[in-house]
Amino acid sequence: MNDGCRGDRAVRDAPRQAGPGRPVREGPLPLAGRTGELAALDEVAEQVLAGQTRVVQLAGNAGMGKSALLHHWLDSVRRFREVRVRCHRLRRDFAFGAVRRLLHPVVAAAGEQERRALLDGVGDTVLRILDPEGPWGGDPDTYADAAGTLAGLDRLAFRLSRREPLLLAVDDLQWIDPPSLRWLAHLVHRADTHPILVAVTTRTGERPAPGDLYDALVHPAACRTLALEPLKPADVARLVALEFGEPRPDPSFCAACHAATEGHPLFLRALLCDARRGGVRPTREDRDRIRSFGLPTLLREVRQRVGQGSPAVAELARGLAVLGDGMPWSLLAAYCGTGEAVVRSAGAELRSLGLLGSGEEPRFVHRVVRDAVLAEWTPQEVGAAHARAAQVLHLSGRPDEEVAAHVMAAGPVSGTWPPAVLRRAAGEALRRGAAETAVTYLRHAVFQPATPGEHARVFLELAVAASHYDTALAASYATAALENLTDDDARSKAVAVLAYSHLMSRGGRAGSPDLARLATELSTRTGAAAADRESLLRMQALIEWLELERPSIRGTVRAEKRATAVDLDGRTSGERQLLAVRAFAALRAGEPADRVTELVDRARANSPALSHDLFPLHYFVAGSLLYLDDLDGADALCGRLLDGTKDRGMELLASSLMVYRSAVALRRGHVAQAAEIARTASERPRAHGELPYRMTLDTITLDALLAQGDLEGAEHLAASHTAVDQAEPSWEWPRFLMSLAALRAAQRDHRGALTLLRESGQHFETAGIVSPAIGPWRSRAAVVSLRLGYGRDARALAEEELELARRCRIPRTIGVALHAVGRVTEGTQGLDLVEEAVSVLERTPAELELARALHTLGCALLRRDDKPGARTALRRGLELAVKCGASAAARNLQHQLHEAGGRTPDPCSLTAGEERVAALAAEGWSNKQIAEHLYVSLRTVETHLTAAYRKLCIGGRHELPEALKGGSYVVGQVGHASGG
Repeated sequence: MNDGCRGDRAVRDAPRQAGPGRPVREGPLPLAGRTGELAALDEVAEQVLAGQTRVVQLAGNAGMGKSALLHHWLDSVRRFREVRVRCHRLRRDFAFGAVRRLLHPVVAAAGEQERRALLDGVGDTVLRILDPEGPWGGDPDTYADAAGTLAGLDRLAFRLSRREPLLLAVDDLQWIDPPSLRWLAHLVHRADTHPILVAVTTRTGERPAPGDLYDALVHPAACRTLALEPLKPADVARLVALEFGEPRPDPSFCAACHAATEGHPLFLRALLCDARRGGVRPTREDRDRIRSFGLPTLLREVRQRVGQGSPAVAELARGLAVLGDGMPWSLLAAYCGTGEAVVRSAGAELRSLGLLGSGEEPRFVHRVVRDAVLAEWTPQEVGAAHARAAQVLHLSGRPDEEVAAHVMAAGPVSGTWPPAVLRRAAGEALRRGAAETAVTYLRHAVFQPATPGEHARVFLELAVAASHYDTALAASYATAALENLTDDDARSKAVAVLAYSHLMSRGGRAGSPDLARLATELSTRTGAAAADRESLLRMQALIEWLELERPSIRGTVRAEKRATAVDLDGRTSGERQLLAVRAFAALRAGEPADRVTELVDRARANSPALSHDLFPLHYFVAGSLLYLDDLDGADALCGRLLDGTKDRGMELLASSLMVYRSAVALRRGHVAQAAEIARTASERPRAHGELPYRMTLDTITLDALLAQGDLEGAEHLAASHTAVDQAEPSWEWPRFLMSLAALRAAQRDHRGALTLLRESGQHFETAGIVSPAIGPWRSRAAVVSLRLGYGRDARALAEEELELARRCRIPRTIGVALHAVGRVTEGTQGLDLVEEAVSVLERTPAELELARALHTLGCALLRRDDKPGARTALRRGLELAVKCGASAAARNLQHQLHEAGGRTPDPCSLTAGEERVAALAAEGWSNKQIAEHLYVSLRTVETHLTAAYRKLCIGGRHELPEALKGGSYVVGQVGHASGG
C-alpha cells in the first residue's frame, strides 16, 4: 500500500498497561456509533458496482474519526481495485503528487504485458508523473498540455476500471496538490458509466484549493457527503467498557466522559487512555477525576514521554516532525547529525514510549504527536528547522520538489542553491502541465536572497509560467521583470510575453497589460536593437501590431527607420513576424487579396515552432488565412499549432485555437460543427481566468444559434454581455454587435438592428478596418434598411460594400455584396445580380451563404412565375442548408419549395434506430438512459441523434418534440425530393 494507507491510527497503537482488576483490551479500539455511515458507504459502493461513477465525502472536524472510518471501511470493502493515499501539508506543492502515489503502485505491480496495455497512449507526461525517474521517452525540456495530461490520466483510470471497479481513496483532501484535485474533478465528470468510486475525507473549515475544483468534485449531482457527528452517550459507554475491560462501567462515569469530551472521538480516546494510565477506574467514585484529563493532558504527556528518553530520542522526534512520516532512516540520521544506528536505536526507544508506529518506516502514531513536538518551538525555530531539512535533502540528492517544500516553509534561506532548487522545481511542474504549481515555487524564489537582476529573471520566469493560464498575472510579472532586466534578449522576451498576454486576454479587459507601458518599452527596445537587425524587426512587428490594436497610439511610438516590404523575403523569424503583421494590416485596409496572399505566403514559409517570442506571427497568419477564405490552409495551420501546444503547456493558446477552429467551421457554413467545437472550447479544462476570446466564442455561438433557429438560446447568450469600454474597444466588440443585430432582426426589431449595425460600422472605421471580409456590416444594414422602407439608403450601403469587395477581390466577399445589392434592387437587374452572386459563391467554401443566395434566387424566380427554376434553386439551397445544419434557413427554403409546387421529403427517411432514439430524447431521456434502455453504446446514441438533427433540420434536442409532432418535419434525402 501507499504511504499513509493505513489511515488514522490515533493513539490506539500505544502499548496498553493493564489496570488493577480486569485485563485490558490490546490493540485499536473498534469504531463506535458509525453504523449509519458504514451503511451509506456500502450503498454508494453498490451504485458504483451497478455502473455509476460516484464520489463519497467524509467530512468532520479534526479528530472526528474520518480517517479511521474510511480505512476501516476500505479494509472490509470487496470487489474493488482499491488504492489509497493520505495527503500531507508539505506535499501540497508536489504537482500531481497525490496522483502519483495513487496510481504508481498499481502500474508498478502489473505484469509487463498488462503494464504496456495500461500505459499505451497515455502520453509522456503521464509516464513522468507516475515515475519521474523512469526511462520514458519524449523531450524532458517540453511543457505539458494540461488538457492532454488530464485526458491521459483519464485513459489510465478507465482502463483500470474496466478490469475491475476502481476505488480511489484520498485521506485529508484539504492538503491535496491542485493538479491532482483538478484531475479528480475532471475524472468524475468524464467517467460517466465507468465503475469508479472516489472516497475522500475533508476537515471541516479547510477547503482544498482551488475552491471551484473542490466544489466540482463534491457537487451533489455525483457526490454523497457524510458529515460525521460526535459520538452519542451510548457509544461513549461502549468505548469506556472496552478501554477499561469493564463490561458494565458506571453510567455516571460514562456520562462524565461524554460531557468532558462532548463525544469527540479523538478527545475521548485520549482522555480514556490518560485516565486509565493515571489509575482511574470507571466507577462513580472516580467520575469527578475525569475533568482533570483531556487533550491538553495528552499534549503534555507527549512532551513528557519525549523528555523521558535520551537526547537522541528528542532529536529524532523533532527531525521526524519536520521531515514528515516515512522518511528513510539515513536522512533522519543526517538531519540529527548522527549515525543511522543511533537513530534506529532512538526510534526503538520512541516506539517503546508509544509514540512511534510499529511499521518499518518511522511514523508517528498520530498527527497530534507531531503537533505536540512542533508546539515546543517558536515560529522562527520552526523556520530554521525547515531550512536545515531543506539543506539535508538537497545535499542528499532528493527530488527538487521535496527540497522546495521545506525551502518554502522556511522562508528566506541563505545560499545560492535555494532559488535554483525552486526554479528547477518550477520547470518540472511545467513539464507536468502544472503551471499554477510552478508559479507557487517561483513566487517563493522571489523572496530568496538575490541581486535585483536575478530577481528580475525570476519575475520573467513567473511571467512565462503564468502566461499558460492567467494573462493578467503574466502581464504583471513581465512588467515587474522589465524594471531590472538589463539583458536585451531577456527584455525582448518580457515584451513578447506582454504582447502574448494582450492577445490572449480577449474579452477580459481587466487581463490586458498596460499598453502605454508596452509602447514606451517598444520604442526603447527599437533604439537599443538598431545594431541588431533581427531584434529590430521583432520590435517593429510588435510596434505595428500595437498600432493596429490601439489606433490612438499611432504616431506616438518612436521607431527607427522601418523596413520596407522589399527588404523582407521571410528568411528570418523577425522578417516573418513583420510580414505577418503587415499582411493582416493590408487585409484590414481592404487591399487586393493577391497582395495579402503574397505577404502571407512569405510570412509562413518555414514557419518555426511556437514560442512567446514568435507572437504575433502565427496569430496574424491565422487571421489572414481565415478572412482570405483559405479555409483548408487555416485548418492545416490550426492543426499544426494545436499539435505544438501539446508539449508546451500553452493552455490558453490551445483554448484560443479551439475558438479559431470553430470560426473556420462557421465560415464554411458548418453550423452544427461550429457549435460543437465552441461548446468543447468553453468546457475545456483550464486553471484560472476567463477563456481567451470569450466574446469571439460567444459571437460564433450566437451566429450558430440563430442559424439553428434557437432565438431563445441566442437571447439568453446575448443578455450575458453588457456594453464595454467604448473609448477604444477591440475588434471583437463590433463583430458581436453585428451578430446581436442579426438577433434583433430575427425578432422583428429592425430599428434596433439598424442602430446596432451602424454602431458596429463606427467601431470598424475607428479601428481602421475597411475590408468587408472582416466587417460586412453594410450589406446587413442594407437589408434591414429595405425592410424599414429606406430603399435609397439600402442601395447606397449595398453598393458601397460591393465596391469595397471588388477592391479586395475575395470571392466570398464579392458574392455576399452582390447578394445584398440584388436583394435591394428591383426587377431584372436585381435578379441578374443575385444570379451573379450564386455563380460567385459556388466557387467558394461559403456553403451557407450560397444556400441563402439560392433562397433569394428561388423567391425571385417564383415571383416571376418561373416555378421550375424556383424549385431547382430552392431544392439545391435546401440540400445545402440541411448539410450545414442551418435549420432556420432550411425551414424557410422548405416553405418556399412547397409554395413553388415542390414535394418535401418523406418523414419515413429516419431510420428505425434514429426514430427510436429521437423519440426517447424528445421525452426527456438522457443519452445514458437511452443507451441502457436500448442496450446500445453511448456513441451509437450520439450518432443517431446527430443524424436525426441533420435530417430533421433542427439545431438540437430542445427542438425534437416539435419536430416529431405529427410527422411534419424536414428529414434526410432531400436530394431525392422531386419537383413538379
